[in-house]
Amino acid sequence: MVTLIHVIIALASLGFTTFVFFSPSRTKLHASYGLAALTITSGVYLTFTKPAHLLETCTIGLLYVGLVSAGIIASRHKLTSTTSTD
Repeated sequence: MVTLIHVIIALASLGFTTFVFFSPSRTKLHASYGLAALTITSGVYLTFTKPAHLLETCTIGLLYVGLVSAGIIASRHKLTSTTSTD
């Protein structure tokens, strides 16, 4: 059950980060941070409770963190560039 919740949160996080990139706001960025934190927290929990596939888990986790971080950084940059020109 935790695995299903983890996957749902991770997919929602990726989707929401994409949404924030196209429509950035400070509130949406905070929600994106929260979803990313929930995904990482549940991933760490799963890693400690089911360490059988540790290498695969860490590789996918690093890929996820890289994608979401890039999306958040790009969204922050886009948000600051639009607010500084107003």
